[in-house]
Amino acid sequence: MDYLPLFADLRQRPVLVVGGGDVAARKIQLLLRAGAQVRVVARRLLPELEQQAQLKVIHWLGQEFSEDMLEGVFLAIAATDDGDLNAEVFAAADKRRILVNVVDCQPLCSFIFPSIVDRSPITVAISSGGKAPVLVRILREKLESLLPSFLGPMADIAGAWRERVKRHIPSVAGRRRFWEKALDGRFATLVAQGQLVNAEEVLQQGLTANAEEALQQGLTAEAEAGGDVALVGAGPGDSGLMTLRGLQLIQQADVVLFDNLVSEDILELVRRDAERIAVGKRCGAHSMAQEEINRLLILHARQGKRVVRLKGGDPFIFGRGGEELQAVAAAGIPFQVVPGVTAAAGAAAYAGIALTHRDHAQSVTFITGHLRPGGEQLDWPALARGRQTLAIYMGVMKAAEISRQLIKHGRSPLTPVAVIGRGTRPDQQVFTGTLEKLADLAQQAPTPALLIIGEVVSLHDEIAWFGQTALAAQKRASLVNLA
Repeated sequence: MDYLPLFADLRQRPVLVVGGGDVAARKIQLLLRAGAQVRVVARRLLPELEQQAQLKVIHWLGQEFSEDMLEGVFLAIAATDDGDLNAEVFAAADKRRILVNVVDCQPLCSFIFPSIVDRSPITVAISSGGKAPVLVRILREKLESLLPSFLGPMADIAGAWRERVKRHIPSVAGRRRFWEKALDGRFATLVAQGQLVNAEEVLQQGLTANAEEALQQGLTAEAEAGGDVALVGAGPGDSGLMTLRGLQLIQQADVVLFDNLVSEDILELVRRDAERIAVGKRCGAHSMAQEEINRLLILHARQGKRVVRLKGGDPFIFGRGGEELQAVAAAGIPFQVVPGVTAAAGAAAYAGIALTHRDHAQSVTFITGHLRPGGEQLDWPALARGRQTLAIYMGVMKAAEISRQLIKHGRSPLTPVAVIGRGTRPDQQVFTGTLEKLADLAQQAPTPALLIIGEVVSLHDEIAWFGQTALAAQKRASLVNLA
């Protein structure tokens, strides 16, 4: 290692900063967050630093640096654009064995500032020793997306309970097992939901008089009470559209029940040792009855497992998510919902089609082309009105009927339409034409496919951005096929 990573306690310790510009200001704010007593030397201060000096938040020693200003200082930082001054500060501090950092000058640093992921009191520091700062920034961004915001409150509660747990569970191994289950189980789920009182109640349930024996036998309060269910929207296909909260839950799940519409890229993000159960349904090829899916959700949750129901798009938009949660709720099982990017929003955006536009459409209606047998028919007169966008899910097989009914009830046969196959995925295909040709277009598109009807489809030629080469070829093919 070029540098030994350390975490310094700067509370009420004096730190000298030489410089009063933007770079110095960033370092000063970081030091203040750590509780340091900041002393500043600078010819001029930024207005924000000047205000802090007036409020006694920082102490402005003067305009010119002198070596005696290092007296009693814990750390020193040089952040000026004067190379000679920076070198002078480094030499003076190094001679006194005071750790010093010259910003953006690695050779003149006896300590360096890492890139920080702050989930206080959990802190993650990343450094390349000054060799690859852009790579460090990229790594930090990845960690920011992986580490949930509730880590801080969870760590605070765990810290407050350490002595209590130690009194109830004497052995180190017993305490380790207790915290492993708590921090990766129901307690963590409740903290994530902001239910801190309930979270502490779960901890208390584990601290029975016979807690260690119960843990050794695998009879924790969590298993006795049962697990929980998370209904998670996976988005339309691109794994980059998966929400942060959804990603966290699928990486914590013991069991994941997933649909056919969930892409392989997203399934790759599921925890490696989680049980995966395919329960997908496609029109004309149902692999599992809805009642059986409901039964499996309840069965696994009652076994004390964390269950994720992973559904393509958004689970509450033509995803039967409400029906599944009704069954889970009736069984008395705790649950939560993580929305997803629905197919209409995601696929349309990747096809360069704005669902609403002040020149073309003041409203958008989401419709399913796959209705329950014996259910109510669509309100075709209302759907045929102009200046609105129709986004139709599961409409490929009914495309001819949809086209016929809309034209019959007044929508122009020349209304622009688009069929987006496998939207947001690398092999996305977009076929555009007019309403009278909708059935022909639908036959060409790979599934899953979304139908969009309305004048906003004309924007596709102007603002399509995803897979431009493929889109151009598809548009040429569409023109040939429709000629």
